[in-house]
Amino acid sequence: MERIAELRENYTLAGLTEEEAGADPFALFARWFDQALAAGIREANAMALATIGPEGAPRNRMVLLKGVDRGFVFYTNYESAKGRDLAAAPEAALCVHWKELERQVRVFGPVEKTAREESAAYFESRPRASRLGAWASPQSSVVAGRAELEAQYISMQERFGDGPVPCPETWGGYRVLPREIEFWQGRPSRLHDRLRFRHEGGAWIRERLAP
Repeated sequence: MERIAELRENYTLAGLTEEEAGADPFALFARWFDQALAAGIREANAMALATIGPEGAPRNRMVLLKGVDRGFVFYTNYESAKGRDLAAAPEAALCVHWKELERQVRVFGPVEKTAREESAAYFESRPRASRLGAWASPQSSVVAGRAELEAQYISMQERFGDGPVPCPETWGGYRVLPREIEFWQGRPSRLHDRLRFRHEGGAWIRERLAP
């Protein structure tokens, strides 16, 4: 642990100019995401989600990006800790980090629930075991032990048998609607490229930030 302060890297893979970034942050994100997939990055859709917890305290955790349209979509239990945070304060921050490409994307903005039909359609696409797990787990609640969860899972298997496993009312998606998207590309000598897009007056304003 005493060597933590000595850990450092000099980023040299690429740069990010205004011309390369273009005027549409969603188009840039799509290009970067495709490049992350092409590079074979495992779970390239993993992202940190930060919410506002009780008494204004920040809380974060990793979730998986499951869609990009006019916002960034992920799914969870609405009664989980993050669900309760978002019900009380529907604002969030996201951070995607592709270390192998020396890139990071940060997203800030209000959050809305996805339509019930959209949540149900995604739920149906999940493996059956994951659907049963969503019914079995009272996410973020205190449980007596692992045995309780496994017993709940067996109970759900018995309940649904070979029939369909519907989307629980307490489960669904959230869409983070960006008011800001920042793209970070590592550069040598810590002179990194940071381009921020701000949504203002119905348009995106692109700005370069000092690293």
